[in-house]
Amino acid sequence: MHSARPCVKRSFASSQALRVALLLAFFLSFLVPGCKKSQPERLTPTKTHAITRELANTARSVAPAGTQIQIGLQASEKNPETPDSLDITLARAESDSAAKSDTAKIQRALTTVATRHGLTEEPAEGAGGTSFFFLKSGIRSHSIKIHLGTSVAEQSQTSSAAQSGARLAIILDDLGNDRHAADAVFELPYPLTISVLPNHEYSQEIAREAERRGYQVMLYLSMQAVTTEKPEAQELRPGMPASEVSKLVHQFLRDTPGAVGVNNHQGSEATSDPALMRELMPVLREHHLFYIDSRTTAATVAYETAQSSRVPSAFRNVPFLDDVAEVGAVRKQLELALRGAREKGEAVAIGHPHPATMEALREVLPNVQSEGVRLALASELVH
Repeated sequence: MHSARPCVKRSFASSQALRVALLLAFFLSFLVPGCKKSQPERLTPTKTHAITRELANTARSVAPAGTQIQIGLQASEKNPETPDSLDITLARAESDSAAKSDTAKIQRALTTVATRHGLTEEPAEGAGGTSFFFLKSGIRSHSIKIHLGTSVAEQSQTSSAAQSGARLAIILDDLGNDRHAADAVFELPYPLTISVLPNHEYSQEIAREAERRGYQVMLYLSMQAVTTEKPEAQELRPGMPASEVSKLVHQFLRDTPGAVGVNNHQGSEATSDPALMRELMPVLREHHLFYIDSRTTAATVAYETAQSSRVPSAFRNVPFLDDVAEVGAVRKQLELALRGAREKGEAVAIGHPHPATMEALREVLPNVQSEGVRLALASELVH
């Protein structure tokens, strides 16, 4: 009789221990990371902007001639849920069916890009045209609108000078050491030419991305300036033998992938030296490169030497855009460049990725066509 009591006590203790273990396991289950509800994946503003640029480039690649594309990079750290915008204006087609076909083609291309980035599509109410949103985890990331612009007849009236051949090439050089400056350029959805200075931290990265995004890439070739200017570590100098000129250019080109042309960085001393220019031009011809004379000195012989050496070439024939890096000053220089293009038929302008220059370009470039001028790549203006 007495021998059964310890067994009862042990059984009771075991039950108590089991209940405590079960309760502890229950509470611990809420602390295990895997049991928490995962947060929906959201796009950062930087990623949103990158997708916006990809969408714009895709639309540009499939849209008919005359299409105008404007992007709005509205998403920010303060307002991460504000969608970026893409406004696509089609030139009025010959028929409604053609316009619908063009719209559908663009929408399919955009949807392909969106799907690749894990975005879903949602229709939007809009007066005229086709409007829709792309969403990430149920949050709108991009607002898209595709609509018709003016008729062909109206376009020809507002751009008669452009139709007759007035063209402006804008070269933005001195890129390579500032990634943020390059990103500011990449936000401009226009045919621009990018000149990259080699041997800098981001030279190769910027050159590759510029080519991928559809900008034209040039080598910003360092050349000796007058003694008052700071020299580059490596640059073309008068008296340099032809073999060294070839070796240096070849080295610079390896650091500027995709370059199809060259313009001179500084070079007021080098470009006025006939012997050095005669050594340079065969090297450019060998690499199938064109040459743009930045004209950093009135004594330059670079363009004339390029022409006599059968190297496709042109020269800056309007004032530099940003000798004074203020928005108002750059805006005035852009107006002079547009006027120069209309008067001369074509113009080559050169600027730099200063914040003031970028702001002025954002203001002026959307209205270039209405000014009677067509933006062109530098290669289109060489002869």
